[in-house]
Amino acid sequence: MQNPQPAARQVSRQVSREQLASQAAALLARLRDKAPRVHCITNSVAQNFTANALLALGAIPSMTLSAEEIGAFVARSDALLVNLGTFDSERREATALAVASARQNGLPWVLDPVFVDRAPSRAAYARDLIVLEPKAVRLNVAEFTALAGHEPLPEAVAQTARDWRSVIGLSGATDLITDGARTATIANGHPLMARVTAMGCAASAIVAACLAAEEDAFVATASAMLIVGVAGEHAAAKAEGPGSFAAAILDALYNIGGKTLAALART
Repeated sequence: MQNPQPAARQVSRQVSREQLASQAAALLARLRDKAPRVHCITNSVAQNFTANALLALGAIPSMTLSAEEIGAFVARSDALLVNLGTFDSERREATALAVASARQNGLPWVLDPVFVDRAPSRAAYARDLIVLEPKAVRLNVAEFTALAGHEPLPEAVAQTARDWRSVIGLSGATDLITDGARTATIANGHPLMARVTAMGCAASAIVAACLAAEEDAFVATASAMLIVGVAGEHAAAKAEGPGSFAAAILDALYNIGGKTLAALART
């Protein structure tokens, strides 16, 4: 009797620059036509900038945390963002109610597990949320390592996406997006993006907005991260520092179009 053959190692397929830019351009047009409503549970320091970034792109934000009404707000939204930045008791209660409402109503939601590398209790709670299968998890290298327990090598990230049953949007000098079957890299962006508070929070909200206009969570996440990266480069070209950059990127999100994405996308 022959020994059974080991299962073939699954390798994710790399998406080309041209395909990524084309998908992002088409999605951006649909998003602006739909004007999706995105409910955000996010940092207290990030709410204003996140709301303005969504409005600039063409989405409609809401931010209430009230336990009495958040379920209804989410039910009448098109997508949900859960950001763990300033995660006080009010936001924890709001998150439970909001995620339950999103799941009940079949709405896509995004987890941004901010600072899970700083506190074990926060990481444990983020893992509990991941079990509820957000459509996308957008995070940085330190946060990924804290949650996954290993370094973010590309195929290891792809396997984690399969394990979590979520698209992973890993931000860094080169962003990595994968659903386990497909992988995209994005080399757009600018160092000034790290000098403005709430930039990452706004990027996660834009992922949620894109999910409201695109059922394929991989396409939505990769498109959102490309849009943000290209807008960051445009803004930096006009800015004199972090203050003017914060205003310039709102203008860039408002003005960005498919031709710019096609011309400037780098993978």
